[in-house]
Amino acid sequence: MTPILPTTRHELGLLYRARPAMAGLLLAGTAAQRWPLDGSPVRKVPGIGWVTADPVVARTVLRDHRSFTILGEGGVGNLWAQILGDWVLDLFDGAGHHDLRSRTRELFTEAVSRELVSAAWDERVAVAGEALRSGGTLDVAHLARILVGRMVISLLGTPCPAGHGGSWPDDEGALRIFETGERLATVALGTAGSTILTPAQVATARGIVAELNAGIPDGWRNAPPDTLLGRCRELGLGLTETSGLASLLMVAGTETAASAMARITALLIDTGEQHRMLASLRAGTEARAAVVALGAAVDDERAARLLNPGEADPVENVVREGLRVTSPASVIGRGVAADVEVGGAALRAGERIMLLVWSANAAAGPFRADRPYVRESRQLWFGAGRHLCLGAALARAEIGTLLRMLWSEDRPLRIVRRRAARGVLIPAWSELVVTR
Repeated sequence: MTPILPTTRHELGLLYRARPAMAGLLLAGTAAQRWPLDGSPVRKVPGIGWVTADPVVARTVLRDHRSFTILGEGGVGNLWAQILGDWVLDLFDGAGHHDLRSRTRELFTEAVSRELVSAAWDERVAVAGEALRSGGTLDVAHLARILVGRMVISLLGTPCPAGHGGSWPDDEGALRIFETGERLATVALGTAGSTILTPAQVATARGIVAELNAGIPDGWRNAPPDTLLGRCRELGLGLTETSGLASLLMVAGTETAASAMARITALLIDTGEQHRMLASLRAGTEARAAVVALGAAVDDERAARLLNPGEADPVENVVREGLRVTSPASVIGRGVAADVEVGGAALRAGERIMLLVWSANAAAGPFRADRPYVRESRQLWFGAGRHLCLGAALARAEIGTLLRMLWSEDRPLRIVRRRAARGVLIPAWSELVVTR
């Protein structure tokens, strides 16, 4: 029997408390997927423009770089050009973007991402794990904000504030950086109808960007080659390109990553799927022990976690499935650059289309820890085509690190207390307290 709701009631509550109107649009998109009407899966909605919740159509749009643009009305590049300047027009699309992607391909590989997370988080994650092991409680939402803030400080080379006593970064500084990123993302609230910002919004955003990027010039010049800023310099990226890339990572990777970490944690507990994940992890540990007992060497970290040849790592599978169900960036916008027909609808240059990513991904069914790869949506939560999220591997490494710590004792968790954030761009838990 097909479940009536696409996800848990708690997740639906998060969507509603974040932005009620957007929640309604996303649920309408899910309904359209489940009970399709005759005609095109692309519909025109007054005040918004063209809308689709079809994953195949969404991928078609994202991969068609001649007919659709990130820079026109409806695209995030349009927002950034107003904030950062016209140089964004070349860097975010066209030949300039292709060149940037080619030179930054090695910035966030799977291996590099694991190293970045380990360097920025190991000490703080160990402290959080000890709190759970000792029988205490842990606010996962609060921890996620701290961890993401620490990652931003590490990536941007944010200097220790003048007069700061003690070690750097600390939790207070990390939270301050995270909240600064939140303020920048908040500028995008209210842009569902148009991505044109008011002069006041532009001035506010530029001030926040300047605050966040204060340490980049010095870091770009002097950072070691094994840091992000050092890698950017070594790859031939100029200071302007590096600053723009850092700003993009800041707004795209702060709230979304923190939101996903806490929401996936809650999904595992609320659905009971934590037991399925723990059973798979236990089976993998037993399989590895059996191999070692037979005298075979198990050197590769990933191979050590496999259940059977070809089977996915249980935590990595949960990360992928959790991102599918939560889709923190629930909507992707594109401007129509040229007249085009997509999904049976005729779109005209100058119009915009909104891709309901959350709705498209939710169509595969509710959260299940061992769900196989969904071909229709693939990694739609990270986008598609040449604008596929540059930090996708980093986001997966961040979420996986948190989940492994939370369930490191092979014991289930329970939620003690939770509170949803209200009036925010990205649905999120303000508080999610768990214990064993």
